[in-house]
Amino acid sequence: MKKSMKPAYFIAQAAIIAALYVVITYFVAAFNMASGAIQVRLSEALTILPVFTPAAIPGLFIGCLLANTLTGAVIWDIIFGSLATLIATIGTYLLRKTKFLYTLPPVLSNAIIVPLVLQKAYHMEDAYWFLFLTVGAGEVISVCILGFILKNVLSRYEKTIFEQDADSVKKDNREEALKKLED
Repeated sequence: MKKSMKPAYFIAQAAIIAALYVVITYFVAAFNMASGAIQVRLSEALTILPVFTPAAIPGLFIGCLLANTLTGAVIWDIIFGSLATLIATIGTYLLRKTKFLYTLPPVLSNAIIVPLVLQKAYHMEDAYWFLFLTVGAGEVISVCILGFILKNVLSRYEKTIFEQDADSVKKDNREEALKKLED
């Protein structure tokens, strides 16, 4: 069983994750890929991070809120787009022990909520199901493909990146190195 996370460590992790989300979204927005009917928001790959740390939940919510604000989204997009990410991250956290299902909450919450935002806040006249498919496809690329790859890469370094007790990480690394030497 994991020890509970120290508040300062939790806040620091959440802040770093929020900053990453903002920077990646801002970068992708420069190529006009972060919003609209067809969007591949690469920062959504980070929605797999609740698999590793609960600090990702507020971090991604705040990151999305800031990214939407900084990229000029309308208030309804800032509110409901951020809530879609919050729902997604909670779902990912709840499914964190599954093999692949943890990638589905971000896809579904954004595919369901974002088309309504696009229609109501941006007055897009495209059919809901068209927007559902295009937003969903972008989420599949960002989360199910890129996020899944990210999760597999981060899994190799999970204790180093997400463990709050550096001494236990060093001890685990030493023990792992000794086992490899023995084999």
